[in-house]
Amino acid sequence: MNPYRSLPSHAFWRKSVAEVHPSEVTPVVEAPFTILESDKIATAGSCFAQHIANHLSRSGYNYLVTENANPRFEFESRNFNYGVFTARYGNIYTSRQLVQLFDRAYGNFEPEDVTWKNAKDQWVDPFRPQIQPNGFESEDELLADRQQHFARVREAFESLDYFVFTLGLTECWRSKSDGAVFPVCPGVSGGEFSPEKYEFHNLSCSEVVADMTTFIGKLRYINPHAKVILTVSPVPLIASASSQHVLPATVLSKSILRVAADQLQSELNDVFYFPSYEIITGSFNRGQYFGSDLRSVTPEGVAHVMSVFMRTCTDSKAEVTQQLKLAATKEALPTGTSVERIEHALQVVCDEEALDAGFNVALED
Repeated sequence: MNPYRSLPSHAFWRKSVAEVHPSEVTPVVEAPFTILESDKIATAGSCFAQHIANHLSRSGYNYLVTENANPRFEFESRNFNYGVFTARYGNIYTSRQLVQLFDRAYGNFEPEDVTWKNAKDQWVDPFRPQIQPNGFESEDELLADRQQHFARVREAFESLDYFVFTLGLTECWRSKSDGAVFPVCPGVSGGEFSPEKYEFHNLSCSEVVADMTTFIGKLRYINPHAKVILTVSPVPLIASASSQHVLPATVLSKSILRVAADQLQSELNDVFYFPSYEIITGSFNRGQYFGSDLRSVTPEGVAHVMSVFMRTCTDSKAEVTQQLKLAATKEALPTGTSVERIEHALQVVCDEEALDAGFNVALED
């Protein structure tokens, strides 16, 4: 007996990919849980995680934001990284950053790098180097902001129902003395690079799994019912500090993260991998989901990802996902919604962009 005869359509490339219109490819068989509008959804991770946050909030879901700007400065709040993620932590590209954020927020890890100065001699947070345009005016202001930030991080972890984390990269820079990992290489957005103090490290699959297992265990110690949704950023490395060409370096990094996500989903309860990476990078879309720079995800790509996410992971109605598609392609925009507002909503804040702005130091998203 041929065991393939009884398999469903989604098991066959021809039936579920090649003969399906690209916009209708749905690489999710069944999500293990359904997000309700009342559920508190927190996000963190690389730049691509911001798309998920934007669409959830615009679709009427309870996107959790614990760190808000002063209402007087709401217009400029995004420039100061308020609302970009659940808390004002900026990009968390690696699993090591995430577990260290938890430990720092709960007072279990105090890195030796407390503050940095930028090129304008202003103070910056080594672990959030670009959240404050032009930096902080004083070290005291920075330290006070960090303490209230930690309070908002704790609030998020303790109150969320779902934590959506986008794994961005494996390449990172860390302190040789205490292992603290930074979102960008010291000397790029602040601080001074020294080979005696800092080193490049490329996380292995086992390290990513260990980091995320540790983090999820700590999260559930304070929030036993927390569910975790993992994604892998489809955005290629903007630069690589390894000895490889940036193309194979990108494939290596994303492959490690993808395998790690699958292992975590298989080994831990209430952990689900959502295949946004496959939707954006899959050959079925014939490269239509990347912009001219071959890195930026197009509105159509984002719309496809969110359409699948809403249909398979939430209690959303079909018309909501259709509205996402229409808005992303700038057709039939909701009343009062300008093209400029849609384009603004699709923009993301990425720390690693500094690496390609006149620097020769490497990293990515």
